[in-house]
Amino acid sequence: MSWLDDHPEVRNVRCGAADLNGQARGKRVPRRFADKLEKEGTRFPLSVLNLDIWGEDIDDSPLVFESGDADGVLLPTERGYVPMPWLSSPSAILPLWSFHEDGTPFGGDPRHALASVVARYAERGLTPVVATEMEFYLIDDSGRDIRQPKSPRSGKRRAGAEVLSLRALDSFDQFFNELYDACDIMDIPAEAAISEGGIGQFEVNLEHVPDALKAADDAWLFKMLVRGTARNHGMAASFMAKPYPDYAGNGLHMHFSVIDSKGNNVFANDTHEGSPLLHNAIAGCLAGIPDLALIFAPHGNSFERLVPGSHAPTGICWAYDNRTASVRVPGGSFQARRIEHRVAGGDVNPYLFIAAVLGSALVGIEDDMKPSDPITGNAYTQKLPQVPHSWGAAIDAFEGSTLARRIFNDELVVNFVRTKRQEMHYFQELSPEEQLELYLDTV
Repeated sequence: MSWLDDHPEVRNVRCGAADLNGQARGKRVPRRFADKLEKEGTRFPLSVLNLDIWGEDIDDSPLVFESGDADGVLLPTERGYVPMPWLSSPSAILPLWSFHEDGTPFGGDPRHALASVVARYAERGLTPVVATEMEFYLIDDSGRDIRQPKSPRSGKRRAGAEVLSLRALDSFDQFFNELYDACDIMDIPAEAAISEGGIGQFEVNLEHVPDALKAADDAWLFKMLVRGTARNHGMAASFMAKPYPDYAGNGLHMHFSVIDSKGNNVFANDTHEGSPLLHNAIAGCLAGIPDLALIFAPHGNSFERLVPGSHAPTGICWAYDNRTASVRVPGGSFQARRIEHRVAGGDVNPYLFIAAVLGSALVGIEDDMKPSDPITGNAYTQKLPQVPHSWGAAIDAFEGSTLARRIFNDELVVNFVRTKRQEMHYFQELSPEEQLELYLDTV
């Protein structure tokens, strides 16, 4: 029996896949045609997963004219139908991923990239356990300048940021009630919500799951949900890395541990330091930061967030329970040892981001890499290797990286580089107002 048979209220479905920018690309399908979609999938050009942020073809992409703009076969993922409760009529989305005609995965599909990394862990009898922290702003974008929305309760705008303020959360109580109800319906494991350091900035944690693909799906769907729910309340929700120049940017932090076939955490032992595999994984993550910065900061606005003293890491280092470090080992029980990767902005593609973090950690394990000593104190004041400082530098580093090609196949690397070079070219022609409009509720 189909999921739709149990949900007769659903009138139409969307089917879609994430492109390299994490944008949902797909179709709207009447309910009566959904049975065929479930069994046979659908078709659209492979080039659709390699569009720029404006939704335009990449000028020099071999996926376009060189190949005749050939179709791929888009098949449902194991996630199945997911309700879309922010829409006015009962609807659902069927997530897809892309294959060639012969059934082989399309190498430019970011979800396949993550699946490939997960499969390499499985070959070692290991399973990553992944959680994400999703930061976003609620914004009134109805006027010339963006600003904090009025509280529906008081009708007032709070003048400043309120870190961990219950009052700030209560000001948007109905929004968060609807958001959490929708997460339950969509099987997105939303945990605590907090107010963050920017005006109208919040964070929602998605709990640890022993399925990296589901964690990435959850993050991708959560962005859609937050943006849609905010619009229903007359606001924009923005995961843009730095919407306000004078306030903290949006991050997307990832926590992960790794369990063996018996369910044991391989990062843990009975010491504060953690296991040798923990240190291997940390070393791999550190080695990956300069080469994979384009994944962690993929847009023209992304590097506005990565500045010293702004609650975003700029020095490549690690530490125990220190949020100024780019890689942090949180405190707590020794048996719950995990890694927090803090570099990425909220504007990332969750599939590429999780693949990059898990992939670099796996390289560290495979090569028995050893990290530098953990730092103590303020990382911003110490002489440390730095995260690439510009979009162009990140593109060059990713393009020339051997490590990136140990995680991602050549086709994805080349496609992503072409995409970002095209975007950088046109981005430079935009005014600051046009740049804000481009990214505000897109990424």
